[in-house]
Amino acid sequence: MKACGIIVEYNPFHNGHIYHIQKAQEASQAEVVVAVMSGNFLQRGEPAIIDKWKRAEEALSNGVDLVIELPAEWAVQSADYFARGGVKLLHALKCQYLCFGTDSSGEVDYQAFGQFSANNQQLIEEKYKELADKRLSYPQQMTAVYQALYPELPLDFSSPNHILGLSYAKENALYKEPMKLLPINRKGAHYNEVNLQPRFSSATAIRKAVLTKHFSEIETTVPKQTSNDLAQGPLVSWENYWPLLQYKLISTSIEELQLVYQMNEGLEYRLKEMAVRAENFQQFIELVKTKRYTWTRLQRLAVYTLLNSSNEAVQQGWDNSYLRVLGMTEAGQKYLSVHKKDFELPLLTRQAKSMEQLFAAGLTNDRIYQLGHAEISEQSQGRFPIRIKKA
Repeated sequence: MKACGIIVEYNPFHNGHIYHIQKAQEASQAEVVVAVMSGNFLQRGEPAIIDKWKRAEEALSNGVDLVIELPAEWAVQSADYFARGGVKLLHALKCQYLCFGTDSSGEVDYQAFGQFSANNQQLIEEKYKELADKRLSYPQQMTAVYQALYPELPLDFSSPNHILGLSYAKENALYKEPMKLLPINRKGAHYNEVNLQPRFSSATAIRKAVLTKHFSEIETTVPKQTSNDLAQGPLVSWENYWPLLQYKLISTSIEELQLVYQMNEGLEYRLKEMAVRAENFQQFIELVKTKRYTWTRLQRLAVYTLLNSSNEAVQQGWDNSYLRVLGMTEAGQKYLSVHKKDFELPLLTRQAKSMEQLFAAGLTNDRIYQLGHAEISEQSQGRFPIRIKKA
């Protein structure tokens, strides 16, 4: 059976995602579409508006055949590490294709770029050291590197999906048998567009509408199941977790905060000071933010602090990856049955006693997510994969 992989968040699931799934199947002609989906904490450093199980069910009801969780140690990361985790799981699942959306305004041969990157790693590292500028963020520095070494590549720093596509290409090319890359152009609204559109709206605009109780305004831009899930809730944002984060920052010593993943350059002092002054999460980030530290980087650091993620814990997560099945259709179940002996990582369909060590960090993260709202259901223990029978 041929499988086409997609790497997603679905925060929340909307019509643009249905378009992506359909195009992935059409372009690959694969029997199954496999989604590696972020769990309850997401790449930009925020909690998912609704939990991973509801998002997985929405995906399975709208064309996906198998949903695998991307754990927080990969999911809450910059583009390169996010891509590394997603591509690693898709390769472990023996997917032959990777389909992703792009908002690049130019024609890009992602496969060729990935091969160039894989063949010139030492040159890229040397150019990075040569152009190093502490006033620039890492993505900005890498943009300068590739503009110097690969001038024919259209680079648009304002296009996050394009940057993510390049990260997929770089990571994929490192494998002995790379997946065939299938980029598709995004439909409708831009990634961070805050206004709703008639059919294809950004997830940002949809979250803004539902968090301000304008549920009727999203009905033309999300499938009915998503609309119902959002209306029924519970919905969460960073503000639900602000009291927990504030307590953590105030009560934890500087020495302990210094152990948090990516806590460097004295940021622990700044976070601790502003936690006392801020009245909510929005104000907290505004107080901490500088030209050097982007909003997204600070949100990720807030997640690492909330989840008590240390360098050691993140490294252990990277070293001990697994395939956590959140849900499947009949086709997805057949794919697992046919190929499971070939998978390169442990396949987990339930929280078995023998797998406790693998699950430990994920279980803690899910329990913290549940603290955001009293009505969030159990996220780990006793949960079995969702099974959807397609009409």
